Amino acid sequence: MSEALSTADPAPQYLRVKNHLREGISSGRWVAGDLLPSESDLVSLFKVSRMTVNRALRELYQDGLIQRMQGVGTFVADLHRISSTLTVRDLAEEVQARGRKHELRVHLLETVAATAEQAGDFGLRAGDKLFHSVVVHFENGKSIQCEDRLVNPATAPEYLDVDFQQTTPTQYLLKVAPLSEARYTIEALLPSDLEAKLLCISKREPCLVVKRRTFSRGVAVTSVKLSHPGSTYLLEGGFQA
Repeated sequence: MSEALSTADPAPQYLRVKNHLREGISSGRWVAGDLLPSESDLVSLFKVSRMTVNRALRELYQDGLIQRMQGVGTFVADLHRISSTLTVRDLAEEVQARGRKHELRVHLLETVAATAEQAGDFGLRAGDKLFHSVVVHFENGKSIQCEDRLVNPATAPEYLDVDFQQTTPTQYLLKVAPLSEARYTIEALLPSDLEAKLLCISKREPCLVVKRRTFSRGVAVTSVKLSHPGSTYLLEGGFQA
């Protein structure tokens, strides 16, 4: 730790520290249980205040990436702890929690070449391989969700061989590539021809569409479009200060 990092980086000082540690964890330089550089080391390395380092570590802790032990040090968090801090829930569990029967039917499983936009989402090059699946979820025999998903083969190399009658794509991916981050949007959109067909709805019926990207230790795992018939689906949530 004798060589200080450049201070010419225009990013806020705490982000320089945070990104340095996050990228080290994502790349595997530090793995679960590893002791990270001390606060004093980081202060010296980045030529910043201890308060700045504390902010970076606090945000990494809130993200579930690190664990801090008073008087001992800062460690890379266990993946199981990271995944447990997120609220991505499998649809099968929601249906079963309502006391109803969940079914899944596979419409498509294939390998595709990433477009330029898809490659950007996954940190790959255009033309690189991605796995693609389209499945439909049913509740008591009625279609309630069309799931159109792309998967990074590097994070789930056996994805196309999974028996999705025994587990859902979400359940499998949470197992093999535990989450550290999720980003999503929610909007009302008209269904594509395929979505209308699979959901047994009119092409004029709006759908509630959730688009979600998930990451494991900074590596993109999957990008999924979840389309629900607007007339039968209600999005609920809660917040408590």
